[in-house]
Amino acid sequence: MDADFSHHPKYLNSIVDFLKTWHVVVGSRYVTGGGTLNWGWGRRCLSRCGGYYARWILKVPIADFTGGFNAWSREVLESLDFSTFQSDGYAFQVELKYRAFQKKFKIFEFPIIFEDRKTGASKMSWRIVLEALLRIWGLRCRSRG
Repeated sequence: MDADFSHHPKYLNSIVDFLKTWHVVVGSRYVTGGGTLNWGWGRRCLSRCGGYYARWILKVPIADFTGGFNAWSREVLESLDFSTFQSDGYAFQVELKYRAFQKKFKIFEFPIIFEDRKTGASKMSWRIVLEALLRIWGLRCRSRG
């Protein structure tokens, strides 16, 4: 959850309730009822295309791979070997969800409205985008090998 209120705390109770029956709850901008506010065209395009790209390469039906407003059951977190993770930034969000999916954990996407920060700057850079593009292929190859 972002500390700048881009992820609104009003969703927390619902997400925690869903965590009682799901292993992972993803606060999703890209399911019915979800969305973004105050995003420019470039950011919206990058986010959407990144999600499509990850779904296509990894063959996983998660609409919001890169979002960071998620709840994880203890069972999932204890089952993952974080020492083997290779991703940072947005790619970490993809890798975490992908590994949970591979282990057959139940993932639910809960609609949220994500509002862009009012102050501060995004940490997004071309290095982060390139890492995500390459890391997704690495995840696919490693899981197939």
